[in-house]
Amino acid sequence: MGGPDRLRDYQGKRDFSRTREPRGGGRATDAGPRFVVQIHDARRMHFDFRLQVGDVLRSWSVPKGPSADPHDKRLAVPTEDHPLEYEEFEGVIPRGEYGGGTVIVWDHGTYEPLGHDRRGHAVDFARSLERGHATFRLHGSKLRGAYALTRFRGGDDGGEAWLLVRAAKGGPGGRGAPDPRRARSARTGRTLAQVARENG
Repeated sequence: MGGPDRLRDYQGKRDFSRTREPRGGGRATDAGPRFVVQIHDARRMHFDFRLQVGDVLRSWSVPKGPSADPHDKRLAVPTEDHPLEYEEFEGVIPRGEYGGGTVIVWDHGTYEPLGHDRRGHAVDFARSLERGHATFRLHGSKLRGAYALTRFRGGDDGGEAWLLVRAAKGGPGGRGAPDPRRARSARTGRTLAQVARENG
């Protein structure tokens, strides 16, 4: 399925005459694949974890944010695919719009798909996600090392749910999720409160 079709849900939930979120044009990235973790002060504070898969960002809402501790199993609830341009989005989504609230980019960078079949060949990352388990190494300014996303509940009976877990042997560790109200943007150094104030 191509980018425009995969963004139908995303675009259908937003009024782009009101929100400054990117509509999406499938821009190419010079280095990839990319990841971004955004803090979203919406109806409920949460972290949005996004991985570039093809020409979209596959997205999960992670209430407590990613952890650097392998013992922490963090709930990750899938949301609609987002455009690649969303990696840079920071600002205020107007009240009354889907996801209304303030967004900052807490971390971003590239990631490296992991996993091999019995013959030692690299496993297709998109297919791994379809099957419900994918491993990858993050190269961010705050998050570094190997992580896994594992689906533990299907979508037919009340919603799909995944776990985001840091691998025990994933290389040097980074920082786990901070207090979201004190966290600073990896792009601009601003807090949620500063972004909200500057956007009126």
